[in-house]
Amino acid sequence: MTGPDDTTATYVFAVCRRLDPAALSALSGLPGLAEGAPVRGLAFGPLTAVVQQVPAAEFTEEAWQQRLTDRQDLERCARAHHEVVTAAAACGPTVPLALATLYRGDDRAREALTEDAERFAAALDRVEGHAEWGIKVYLPATAPELSGVGAGAAATASPVGGGSGSGAGRAYLERKRGLHQARERHHDRTMRTAEDVDAELTRVAAASRRLRPHSQEVTGEKHRLQVLNAAYLVAAEREGELADAVEGLRIRTGAQLEVSGPWVPYSFAGEV
Repeated sequence: MTGPDDTTATYVFAVCRRLDPAALSALSGLPGLAEGAPVRGLAFGPLTAVVQQVPAAEFTEEAWQQRLTDRQDLERCARAHHEVVTAAAACGPTVPLALATLYRGDDRAREALTEDAERFAAALDRVEGHAEWGIKVYLPATAPELSGVGAGAAATASPVGGGSGSGAGRAYLERKRGLHQARERHHDRTMRTAEDVDAELTRVAAASRRLRPHSQEVTGEKHRLQVLNAAYLVAAEREGELADAVEGLRIRTGAQLEVSGPWVPYSFAGEV
């Protein structure tokens, strides 16, 4: 094994209990950063880290900040990291580590990981036999009764430029009040739907985590609103229940539920 020096560092992808070296043999690891360095296991006590030697100069704080500004380079690293984690997870429960987790050589990596061995073991116990499922819930961005209502429609009720004085003014104010109430009802419905879906799926899951919903600017969706963005840790034997619950919620709420997974449980193994 390569020892600590000024030119190389030990990059850690994940920690696991069982690792088949054959599962890693075809992996190249980090693109362009670890030419010829194999992805391999590094034992520490009863656990094993999945590691690769990389050029230290490519992971200085300055170099990494530069990589963060290069979206394509960052995506290549993230995909390679995920590919290695997924291969390790095929061998058994796996705790993924954050992108760019590295140490000055194997000895320092082993020392630091050993300090957290108990927490790694607890995380591995938590995720064993489970997978992460992502659920995104969407509703129309506008209440149905407001569809097609815009400034032109509102102007027809405006007291300016005609009408019978106070009668036209009352009609205008009532219409404005009605539009406001419709928006409030739609907002309440989106909140109730998010809570109902999360409560139902949480009953199936061993653990759940709600993430910040993506804005319409991020999703690029003009006509629908993301009201829930959540991850659920689900035991393999309950995945059928999850699918049934999702279908029932689609029918009952009228919302669009998008399901992704199964994934390595990134959202539930990151407490170490």
